[in-house]
Amino acid sequence: MSVAEALSGEPEAAGYARAEGPQPFSFPRDHGAHPDYRHEWWYVTGNLEGDDGRHFGFQVTFFRFALAPEPLQRTSAWATRQLWMAHFTVTDTAGETFHHFQRFARGALGLAGAEADPARVWLEDWALSGAPGAGLDRLHAEAEAQGVGIDLELSAAKPIVRQGDRGYSRKGEAPGNASYYYSVPRLTAEGRITLPDGEHAVEGSAWIDREWGTSALGEDQSGWDWFSVQLDDGRELMFYHLRQADGGTDPRSEGAWIDASGEKRRLSSDEVELEVLERWTSPDGEATYPARWRLRYPAEGLELELEPTLADQELRGGFRYWEGAIRGEGTVQGSPVRAVGYAELTGYAE
Repeated sequence: MSVAEALSGEPEAAGYARAEGPQPFSFPRDHGAHPDYRHEWWYVTGNLEGDDGRHFGFQVTFFRFALAPEPLQRTSAWATRQLWMAHFTVTDTAGETFHHFQRFARGALGLAGAEADPARVWLEDWALSGAPGAGLDRLHAEAEAQGVGIDLELSAAKPIVRQGDRGYSRKGEAPGNASYYYSVPRLTAEGRITLPDGEHAVEGSAWIDREWGTSALGEDQSGWDWFSVQLDDGRELMFYHLRQADGGTDPRSEGAWIDASGEKRRLSSDEVELEVLERWTSPDGEATYPARWRLRYPAEGLELELEPTLADQELRGGFRYWEGAIRGEGTVQGSPVRAVGYAELTGYAE
């Protein structure tokens, strides 16, 4: 399936609620599902280190897709207008292996769903679960498939950041081509990762994205390159480049600079410079992705060279895209700095 088509506008979006301007978030309500919008996701990514210094990346993501704008008039317990999809990945950098799994379920009979308080989203036994009244400050992430698993405790080290214009993230020119978007840009992570070679005690950092809307990309947009970067000086950078079908970068591309206290500065498309230094082609030759970058944020004197911890972190499932752990080294105001993060690259295989 095409990511661009899944996030397209009319006629598929007719009848659904639309993100048409800033509106206040309401917590904990907005940690739960928004079934009147066409699509939604709960996104957790992170970088972990074992007791022996071995690096792992992980992703556990839950997607909700509405199949009809109005509730179904059916009495069957199986009836639902909500389809759920989940992706679970582990990057074993030293083992040079990328484990990725995908599941689908209908939003009926308790197979999949989301709740606001305590915060919880699940698909079968894959789950992201919180405690009553804790919001996203304390979460337990668990997933297992084919001998690969995560069991992690996540604790927020920064407050929620409202991305875009007070949480309203405009992606396209047409009215409603936007989403509501907030993040927890840094969480501590601790627990265990299970691989075919055994169990590993790990600790590190994670990032959570929450986003919902009805349409996002226009006909002239082919995909995006999205990055979350956590610097070892306690600051974070999020940015995305919306790619146009003609190869250009959409001026609605933007990002956020988050200081050590959690204060956010909204960044326009021309404030972050991104130069592709290398590319990687998937094993079947069907897609070629950027694979190493030079990033500059002149306003803060930041210059980083970013690279994947493992070249092949491509998800080849219902949606085909590249998403994986990245790391970087460079300088900020002339002082050395290191970084970890995640990159998501869509639209290259379609």
